[in-house]
Amino acid sequence: MEQENQKGQFNSNFGFLMAALGSAVGLGNLWSFPYKMGMNGGFAFLLLYVILAIVTGYPLMLSEMALGRKTQKAAIEAYKEADHRFTFNGVLQTIVPWLLICFYCTFGGFITKYLGDSILALFGKGVLNTADPGAQFGGLLTNTGNSVAWMTGFLLLTMVIVFGGVSGGIEKFCKVAMPLLFFMLLIVVVRSCTLPGAGPGLKFLFSPDLSAWGSAKGFFSVLSSAGGQCFFSLSLSSGCIIAYGSYLDKKENLESNAAIITFGDSLVAVLAGVAIFPAVFAFGLEPSAGPGLLFVSMTTVFTSMGTAGKIFQLLFWLLVFFAALSSSIGMMEAGISAILDSRVKAGKSANRVKVTVVMAIMAWIGNFLTTADGLGTSQNAFFVAFRGLFRQPDVLDVWDCIAEGILMPLTGLIMTILLGWFVPGYLDDEISNGGTRKFKSRGFYNFCIKWVGPIFLAMVVYGQLTSFWG
Repeated sequence: MEQENQKGQFNSNFGFLMAALGSAVGLGNLWSFPYKMGMNGGFAFLLLYVILAIVTGYPLMLSEMALGRKTQKAAIEAYKEADHRFTFNGVLQTIVPWLLICFYCTFGGFITKYLGDSILALFGKGVLNTADPGAQFGGLLTNTGNSVAWMTGFLLLTMVIVFGGVSGGIEKFCKVAMPLLFFMLLIVVVRSCTLPGAGPGLKFLFSPDLSAWGSAKGFFSVLSSAGGQCFFSLSLSSGCIIAYGSYLDKKENLESNAAIITFGDSLVAVLAGVAIFPAVFAFGLEPSAGPGLLFVSMTTVFTSMGTAGKIFQLLFWLLVFFAALSSSIGMMEAGISAILDSRVKAGKSANRVKVTVVMAIMAWIGNFLTTADGLGTSQNAFFVAFRGLFRQPDVLDVWDCIAEGILMPLTGLIMTILLGWFVPGYLDDEISNGGTRKFKSRGFYNFCIKWVGPIFLAMVVYGQLTSFWG
């Protein structure tokens, strides 16, 4: 098809899986999942997350992949083709990755700085293992010039890879980065679990303690946090999976791909918890430390390990860097794909380089606001007023509460209503590949899309609204 030739296509199913996993596996798994689990009772959060991944994550993952491949378009045009009354949902989902990337590259810059410092630490240089970790991270937050420089470097690297297109840039990077990420994560997991005193951390994760559900308010709080995390972690309702689905060959098995991505992403999230919490408990740190858990607590752990800690520290920051970069690529591609669609539809050339530059400039502006705010440490009148307008503690939470807090579960809910009630069976032919392949999970899929998904997602949306705005 002309559009496929102009926008690009994956060369292999493995490349698609690695790219989709790369979009899903990111800071949502290695930064957000562990600290949110720590703040929401450990096992009580994990149980709800697993349930949501099965009854909403898999059906929506399959739906987004099938919708993208069926229409050969990104979110806006894909929803318009399914039912023009739902075009607005595609617009909202296209806004999501821009909101997410507005803080993603900020953290990508922090991670790149820590990766560079971990390399220096191997040679006894730098300050990563010599200063107080909390003070060091605080210093990075308040040094706006330094933080902006690292953020810009991370954004430029994302842009360069996306320049290469689907098969030439995104697929090539993810085919190497994702297997390497999983291998490094397993090494850190083994070392963390063999630390003296690691047992309480594993108990925190897997001991069946549901005390966090002690009240209706407590249950909804944990449910909303797990639901928002499920969408953020799997890159659902962000246009990423629909865009990648539009680049996928018609012969590939969507059911198995959706199951592999959902399971693989959830496995990495759990492994990230196993990598972090045994170490956190072994060194007497606070599991509910919030966003600083990744930077402050883990640096404390690695410093306490002595010389060996410097090696594991380098591996850890390298895997977090790969995870952040692969997801940043997916977010940028979602917006780019939608713009390319509109140009192709208007009969104009789909110039990837120009569109990528425009997307990068927009992302830089959003990230500059996040970085200059210093996670709420700035007392500048503009930042105080901006975050106060949304009743959030920092600019990062402004982007996050709109994207992960509201738009992702809300547009996911709208998608289940579309596919379960307005156009039921719309994707069956695509999933069964024109009837040449059996749609094995049809019964489960239809039940979840029509009944279970809307109920759970309505509760998640309610929980998120009350959580962010009381």
